[in-house]
Amino acid sequence: MKAEPTWTVNDAEEYYGLKRWGGGHFQVDAEGYMCVRPLRNERTIRIHDIIKEAKSKGLSLPLTIRIQDMLRTRVTELNEHFRNAIQDEGYAGKYRGVFPIKVNQLREVIEEIQDAGKTYNYGLECGSKPELMIALAMHKDPKALVICNGYKDDDFIRLALYGRKLGKEIFLVVEQLSEVPRIIAISKKLDVRPLIGLRIKLSTAGEGKWASSSGEGAKFGLTSPEIVDAARRLKRAGMSDCLQLIHFHIGSQVPNIQTIKKATVEATRFYCELTRMGFPMRLIDVGGGLGVDYDGSRSNYESSMNYTMREYARDVVYNIKNVCTDEEIAVPDIVTESGRAIVAPHSILVTEVCDRISKNSVDFKPGKKKKRNVILRDLEAILENAHNSTPLERYHDALQKKEEVNNLFSLGYLNLSERAEADALYWQICQQLAEIGKAANYTPEELENLPKMMAEQYVCNFSVFQSLIDHWACDQLFPVAPLHRMNERPDVDATLVDITCDSEGKIDEFTDVEDVRSSIRLHGLKDKQPYYLGVFLVGAYQDIMGDLHNLFGRVNEVHVFLEDDEEDDFYIEDSIQGFTVNQVLGFTQYDGHLLTRQMKKQVDRATKADRIKPREGTRMLDDYAKLLTGGTYLST
Repeated sequence: MKAEPTWTVNDAEEYYGLKRWGGGHFQVDAEGYMCVRPLRNERTIRIHDIIKEAKSKGLSLPLTIRIQDMLRTRVTELNEHFRNAIQDEGYAGKYRGVFPIKVNQLREVIEEIQDAGKTYNYGLECGSKPELMIALAMHKDPKALVICNGYKDDDFIRLALYGRKLGKEIFLVVEQLSEVPRIIAISKKLDVRPLIGLRIKLSTAGEGKWASSSGEGAKFGLTSPEIVDAARRLKRAGMSDCLQLIHFHIGSQVPNIQTIKKATVEATRFYCELTRMGFPMRLIDVGGGLGVDYDGSRSNYESSMNYTMREYARDVVYNIKNVCTDEEIAVPDIVTESGRAIVAPHSILVTEVCDRISKNSVDFKPGKKKKRNVILRDLEAILENAHNSTPLERYHDALQKKEEVNNLFSLGYLNLSERAEADALYWQICQQLAEIGKAANYTPEELENLPKMMAEQYVCNFSVFQSLIDHWACDQLFPVAPLHRMNERPDVDATLVDITCDSEGKIDEFTDVEDVRSSIRLHGLKDKQPYYLGVFLVGAYQDIMGDLHNLFGRVNEVHVFLEDDEEDDFYIEDSIQGFTVNQVLGFTQYDGHLLTRQMKKQVDRATKADRIKPREGTRMLDDYAKLLTGGTYLST
């Protein structure tokens, strides 16, 4: 039998796709540890070392690690790509990006993005009253924009106009025609000149998971008749000078650059027409959509993107300039609302494998009866391939015998030990056929699902619904990889299941350059040795959108920075405790003190009835109270 070639860390980087989806930020060191490169230079941080540091601070897993320097890297790259494209194209306008708060509302994230964007007058976008309140308070640069999207009631409009009075360049983007008369009325009442934009429903539809947010059937935006109507209303109100921006959005995570090009061209035509109608147009907001290559395939697949950030910037600049030149209209300043591309890479979810579920978990030894049931002998013959059958024939025979076993057991003709032996033999056959299929050049269709069926389930200490809600809700793929032992050959095909009481709490689709994998190869578990997995590119939406399924709360979190010197050292600037049991109970209108009081009454009754000893009852109450202040996840 030919020996397998030696496994190297290069093989690990290739198998787990680090160089494809990692964007130059991740690598494996010589000892098999996953490392992050926040600045894409030679400075690296072992993620395993961050875990150890966090544990020394009393933070248990699951753990969210935020590499704050990566936020700065992404903000700088986006702005520099637009700056370079503008310079190369001889574009007369400026780039004025804003970060959409909805993508990650956490204060530490917003602060770091704002600090990184100071040089570029990088602004903020908000879509609700709470987000607008964040933007007004944290926006300090008079040269940076604040863009207000979403449905707006009178309080929202009034709050934005207060920002105008404070000297902020804050735009109210009209999403529905009914907002126009209210903006006019409230502006006149407050005696303030608003800055107004119109969101346009383009005929160009987006692609990918969020395509429904674009096109003529979209939830937001104005049709061309509504645009003309809104323009007339503003003119009649003497507010022609207030309309200065158009906005469009073709969906989050747009995979195909051609869609972006078409939408930009169409929107620029609207911009030129409004300029001709006499409005002092000066900004085009192309919205979000700049993708993240989650699977590293660099394709127009929904979890990927067939373009780079540099190409995105160049195409937006070029197409706006091209249309404006044709129309002989002065080019506008360009606004983008790129959120996912800024924050997704900086966040890593770390979980520990705490158990495994395997169809071959029990080393079953059959009994030594002289007269074994004939069906057991038949299954043993299929396992040993006594008749020299093809894999497909063996599978068909095994399926037939498995059905006979189930029927015989239900009718009482097989006892439990015989049923156990039969099941063990069947799964051994399936495992053997799955291994044969991996090495074969061709696998019959009926056998293609065997590796997935036989994959082990690694039970991981986290909740998909809390930390990876997009994976459950819309099949978003996230890269998964071990954080250590990468210099060892992985030999277990596995899927991941969380600790919630829900069969949907699982990850059974994994990134791959050619297709979606139904399992991922991981290392065998070792006694008393933790096995850590990282889920990457989770910094967009997951933090806020997670729910409290089974009352598993927010996980512990650390914010990591590189040291200022040139060494490969880091420090944890801030750590945030995850939710305690008492906190999540409070979210569902329970009071921990009242629950403890009710427990005490039950303990007292049990003590009086002599069902438990007083000391035992006291210990029960102490444990109950202690658990209220503890975390919601497993203690590993």
